[in-house]
Amino acid sequence: MTTGRTSAAPRPTAGALRLVETSTTRPRTVDISDYARQMTAHCPYLAPSRQQGLTTWTVYRADGDSEAVQAELFHAGAQAAEWLRPLLNRPHGVLRCENIVLLGDVPGTRHRDLLAWPHWVLKNLYGPVGVMFGKFYAGEEEVTAAGHRIPAAPASFLPVRAAVRRRDPRFLSATPDLAAALAAADDDGRDVFEHIPTEWTEIRTWARHLLPPAKPSPSSPGTPASPPRSSS
Repeated sequence: MTTGRTSAAPRPTAGALRLVETSTTRPRTVDISDYARQMTAHCPYLAPSRQQGLTTWTVYRADGDSEAVQAELFHAGAQAAEWLRPLLNRPHGVLRCENIVLLGDVPGTRHRDLLAWPHWVLKNLYGPVGVMFGKFYAGEEEVTAAGHRIPAAPASFLPVRAAVRRRDPRFLSATPDLAAALAAADDDGRDVFEHIPTEWTEIRTWARHLLPPAKPSPSSPGTPASPPRSSS
C-alpha cells in the first residue's frame, strides 16, 4: 500500500478549504450531471466510468486567503492520488476518477490562479507513477488540442484519474519532460514526497525549477513565474 507524507506534514493552513460534500457520484451542492453527460462525447472513459459509479466528486468551499487555499487544494489532491494509487491495478481501475471541486471565492484571486500551482505540482509528483491531474474552471469554455470546444464547467475542479499512457502525453506538448515521464509511468510504490519539502511554500519553490523555459521575448525574458496554461 502506498503512503505519502501529506498526513504527517504540518498543516497550519488546515481549515482554509471547508469540506462541503464527501466523495459522491451525485453531489447535491453543485449540479454536475448535465455537464458530465455532455463531456462523455470528449472522453471515451467517462461514460463507462459513470455507469459503474466510478466517477466521484468531493466538494470543498474556500475559506481562507489565496496562499492557504492553494496549500489545501494541494493537500486534497495528494490525498485523492494516494487513495487512487492502489486501486488503479484492480479491475476497472482505469475508469476511476475522483474530482476535487472548489466553490466560493477568495477576494482578488481567480479560481484559475488558485488551481494553477497545486495542479502543476501534483502533475509533476504523480505523473511518473501513472496518476493524471487535470483542471477546469467554472464558466470557462475549454478548447481541446484538436480545436474542439467542450462545455463550460459549472464549477472549478481538479480531476484525478489513472493516466492513459498512449493518449495523455499528447496533452502535455508544452511540457515535454512531463509528457515523457507520463508515457513511461510505473507505480513502484515509491513515496513521491521522499525528496521534497513538506511545507507548501517550499514545495512551490521546489516546483519552480520544473517549469519549462520561457520563450525569449523583450517583455518576458527568462523562466516563467507561473505554471504554463497547457492542456489538462
